[in-house]
Amino acid sequence: MKKLTHLLCLLLLIYFQARSQDNKADDANIPKGVPASTNIRGAKYPLILPNHHVMFRLKAPDAQKVQIDLVKKYDMIKGDDGFWSVTTDSVGEGFHYYSLIIDGIATADPASESFYGMGRMASGIEIPFAGGDYYAEKDVPHGDIRIRTYYSTVTKSWRQVYIYTPPGYDATTSEKYPVLYILHGGGEDERGWATQGKTDMILDNLIAEKKAKPMLVVMPDANLGGGFGEEGLKAFQQEMKQSIIPFIEKNYRTKNTAGNRALAGLSMGGLNTLYTGVYNTDLFSYLGVFSSGWILPVQSGIANTQYDFMKQNSTKINNDLRLFWLSEGGKEDIAYKNGQVMLAKLDELKIKHSYYEYPGGHTWPVWRNDLYNFAPLLFK
Repeated sequence: MKKLTHLLCLLLLIYFQARSQDNKADDANIPKGVPASTNIRGAKYPLILPNHHVMFRLKAPDAQKVQIDLVKKYDMIKGDDGFWSVTTDSVGEGFHYYSLIIDGIATADPASESFYGMGRMASGIEIPFAGGDYYAEKDVPHGDIRIRTYYSTVTKSWRQVYIYTPPGYDATTSEKYPVLYILHGGGEDERGWATQGKTDMILDNLIAEKKAKPMLVVMPDANLGGGFGEEGLKAFQQEMKQSIIPFIEKNYRTKNTAGNRALAGLSMGGLNTLYTGVYNTDLFSYLGVFSSGWILPVQSGIANTQYDFMKQNSTKINNDLRLFWLSEGGKEDIAYKNGQVMLAKLDELKIKHSYYEYPGGHTWPVWRNDLYNFAPLLFK
């Protein structure tokens, strides 16, 4: 028995020494770079190289074809050891969704944290951004993100909402706050602004620097069915008026006037903002439309009906809205052309508005920057 135990210990020693040597050899072969901050704990790949090229490495010995879908698709090369690898072109700074495509099936990378985007759970990668200090975690007072469940009288079901409360919210029982309701894009849900959007970090830092007023930020799920059609837009408008706003104002210390409510959204959320916000300026005094604009020609009927409404109610809209803020992610933004058509129409109708442009396309780096610039303009 003692001999067997001794032999077992010897074999284990040999095994771990071999593993250690393999790891050292593997480490020696890794090019100079850093694992993405979005990797799961201990994962070496994806590896971000100094020029923002990204190296991927995956073991899939039985696969016939493996690709990385990150901005564009890259074919991975299989080695004799069963590992597939590829190095991408330089990838833009900030957060990006990506997927593995294994023999034609798109899936999340097991080495990466997963995020709900693209209509499913997908991988995400954070490329270091020299200008991203405004959403970095700093030694400042921090607010909370709370997850609440409420009953929707529209869907007749229980739904979830994320709520940012500013630093010091629980330190008093008397102070009331204005509210920004902010909406995700298509293929995302209430987790988008809380996770991919870094909303809490952006607001914490702005409030600490006294650039923005302390506020609640409410991040609901805008997926109610009906897609981009008027049925879906009407359903969300009802959800806001009948369920979300009443729930927030009943359960949180809020200032319940139009001058203390803002509505904003990105892409699909921007369309919801246009529909709900423009028709309800008695509820919201601030509107933010990020990377959006009526989709033409698909939504021409919806757009023309709203433009007729604006023409007939231009004085009221201009008097009610303290800020109508629109933005695009530059000419590479897929919403750019539709947005420019809408801006020209607003000029024609003499609807007061502001326009902001930040290069980066239809991506989270753009929308984080939108929030960073929009929030300080609110509740003045």
